[in-house]
Parts: sequence; structure tokens; C-alpha cells
Amino acid sequence: MEKLKNLEGLFTEEVEALGYELYHMEYVHEDGMNILRFYIDHEKGIALEDCEKVSRRMSDILDEKDPIAEDYNLEVSSPGIFRTLFTKAHMEKALGEKVMVRTKKPVSGAKKFVGILKEVTDQGLIILKDKEELEVSFENLRSVNIEVDL
Repeated sequence: MEKLKNLEGLFTEEVEALGYELYHMEYVHEDGMNILRFYIDHEKGIALEDCEKVSRRMSDILDEKDPIAEDYNLEVSSPGIFRTLFTKAHMEKALGEKVMVRTKKPVSGAKKFVGILKEVTDQGLIILKDKEELEVSFENLRSVNIEVDL
């Protein structure tokens, strides 16, 4: 949504002014509802109070700027331990981590696999899976999530 993209800089500034990182923002339609979702992060983690603080500030901005004509719900949450890596910067920050990769077309016979994120190149990712290096182009990438053993 173009109006939201135009406000992304303002949202980022306001979230940072509160002491957090705006990890990701999305406007989606789920279960019959429109949802404007902000994922926030902090080196010490995110608690419910953090989400409430950011939600109040984002709500004030959204009321003032009124960028969305239709009804929607505002959600603020942590990206979580199984966080999706949306940007190249997210991926570079996760180098050496175990990741779950989902692709559009099979890579080495699979569309879904777990491995270590070894490298981020201009063209895509290099994943170390069972001592084999798999190259996944950004065009073939469906999603990448941190994989944590619980």
C-alpha cells in the first residue's frame, strides 16, 4: 500500500525514538481481516509492555495521518525466535545461524530444507546442508526463517 510505504520512514523514526528497531512492517489480509502489523526488536528482547508502548504511538500517528481507508486491526509484536528474514540486512545479521529455507523450485531435490546460512551474495544465499553448499537465488527464495532447537 503506497500511503504506508510513504510513512515507513516516519514509523521507523518513531519506533527508534522509543528505543526499539522496526524489524518489519506489513499490511495483510488474514482470516477476513485487514491487519497492519509492526514487528519490533530490541537486543534485550520484547515484552508485552514494549508492544503496548509502540502500539499507542503508532495508533496516534495512524489517527493523525489516516493512510488506510478501510477497516483494519493494528498489531505490534516481536519477530520471535523463529523470525523470518525479510531483508538482505536481516540475512547478513544471521550468518552462521541455522535456518529453514523454503524455495519456489527445488534445490538439490527439495523445496524445504534446514542448513547453516553460510553466505549472502548479490544473487542469493549459500546454505551449508549436510556438508553440501546449496545456492539459492533470491528469485527462487520463498522464505527464510531462523531455526532453533527447543
